[in-house]
Amino acid sequence: MLKQQIVEDMKQAMKAGDASKRDTLRMLDSMIKNTEIEKLKKEEGLNDEEVQTVIAKAIKQRKDSVEQYEAGGRADLADKEKKEIEILSAYMPEQMSEEKVREIVKATLAEIGATSKAEMGKAMGPIMGKLKGQADGNLVRKIVEEELQ
Repeated sequence: MLKQQIVEDMKQAMKAGDASKRDTLRMLDSMIKNTEIEKLKKEEGLNDEEVQTVIAKAIKQRKDSVEQYEAGGRADLADKEKKEIEILSAYMPEQMSEEKVREIVKATLAEIGATSKAEMGKAMGPIMGKLKGQADGNLVRKIVEEELQ
């Protein structure tokens, strides 16, 4: 399971003295445990897909922080967040290329018959269902907007 891999990697980081990886994985482990409690799955734990959802949320938070830190002129803090994104990304499935995402978006739009920007909300659900964890939501939204012009 992915959760066990994270705990093992955290132990390795402790032994190696890699403070940033250790701290990032501790934070992730804590987020996973909190999600288990919220979903009343303390005994059985989260499955790999649910763990990836938690990781995706953590990555999104860090990306938002990077934007804020860069806007505020705090390159040191932005670099720290970028390093955490890199550590967390190792536990996510390979991200699809923009071309592959565009192909899936076009096919899904054709399936559901969406042709205007007004139908964007109707289109995003099925598209994100197909791309869950494999593509950044902002990229998907951008491509959908372009295709529905």
